[in-house]
Amino acid sequence: MSLDQRFAEAMGQLLGPDFPDEVALAVSGGGDSMAMLSLAHNWTRHWGVKLWVVTVDHGLRADSAAEAQMVAQEAKLLGWPHATLRWHWDGAGNVMDAARRARLQLINGWRGAVRHVLLAHTRDDLAETFVMRLQRGAGVDGLSAMQGLRQVDPGVLDGGCDGARPEGESQNPMMVVRPCLSMSRTELRHYARVLKTPWVEDPTNSDTRYERARIRGFLTQLNENGLGSDVLADAALRMADAKEALRRRAADVWDSCGFEGVCEDRPTGEIILKRDPFAQVERDTQMRLLQAALRYVSGAEYAPRRAALVGLFEAIMAGRGGTLHGCETLVEKDEIIITREYQAVRDLAGLDDWDGRWMRNPQGDFDAGDCVFGALGDAGWAQLGDDRLPLPYRRARATPALWCANTGVLKASPLMADFGAGHAIVANPAKDFALGFRRFLLSH
Repeated sequence: MSLDQRFAEAMGQLLGPDFPDEVALAVSGGGDSMAMLSLAHNWTRHWGVKLWVVTVDHGLRADSAAEAQMVAQEAKLLGWPHATLRWHWDGAGNVMDAARRARLQLINGWRGAVRHVLLAHTRDDLAETFVMRLQRGAGVDGLSAMQGLRQVDPGVLDGGCDGARPEGESQNPMMVVRPCLSMSRTELRHYARVLKTPWVEDPTNSDTRYERARIRGFLTQLNENGLGSDVLADAALRMADAKEALRRRAADVWDSCGFEGVCEDRPTGEIILKRDPFAQVERDTQMRLLQAALRYVSGAEYAPRRAALVGLFEAIMAGRGGTLHGCETLVEKDEIIITREYQAVRDLAGLDDWDGRWMRNPQGDFDAGDCVFGALGDAGWAQLGDDRLPLPYRRARATPALWCANTGVLKASPLMADFGAGHAIVANPAKDFALGFRRFLLSH
């Protein structure tokens, strides 16, 4: 089967049978992404999908601007609009990780109403990521292959745009599409050579100061001893199958021993597990539920470190609670309650949304024009007085509240007995939190 046929098959599996009218391609100028551009261009002849090409210039190398221009010229030759987005590293943290995050954030801010963004990850990337994560002691989840289709909510970063920008507003979360995961880097470069598609070699790919470059060199040695990229990529794919089975097991256990916190009919944003049924479950599923609950309640992108998670788990099983990942875990007679930690949100403020999970109710009839978001805290608890719904003080303090910006008077809280004020605040539908915990378990 030709590479064009394999690409078409992958696109059909990932996005078919009713393809979107437009998709975006993130093209760096390297051999993998330039080959993907040619594959996508040839594919559109049959399906009539419009392509938007985007390049992120990270500004980390002197040649990066020229490479973005090369992509622009090739896109123009093929008849597709192109944009260059620019990023400037502030020098904080790991540069490669910061660049990856910024790349997704810039594209998310640029894409307009286009939902699907194609990335040129390959079978070699699966193998390299597998080894990198194995080196860090990852388990099944960390070692599983990256998904061909994944919803992401990376946030938005505006670095300016030189070129075309899709129209419309981003009404839906971005979907990352990886149609080249079954293809090797060698195959893609051969395809580009045959079509005389230009590309550039990023010197950081062979710069051993970077972890991925060191891993690539190590894989060359492994390949000579029968443990090359194909073997490791297959292992990552099998881990992905195992991860899916374990997620489904966790979701079934959740159905039998857990529920989301509510106060009267209003969500509190908590996860509650029944202690006795939870204690009877195998350890892996217990840990999976606890880890997911911490991410869900905190809204964090990543799970806590394994050692810290194990420490909290052991404290819970011993009948104690603890704080981790911006959450507080309370162990009561019959229940384990994972709630937002007050210290994590005490100074957090917002206008239209708060804590990555809550927002003003657009359908509400409550006039909150002069209000700002903040945690309920002690001041809000005192203002509620006796006219409040029965959520304990320790759990109530970290719930969202709307305050009068000028006077500091509490205007709305889900704990207000008054229906209108209580429903002025709702879960943000653009966030994982609004999907419900079961769906969260099955998708993370």
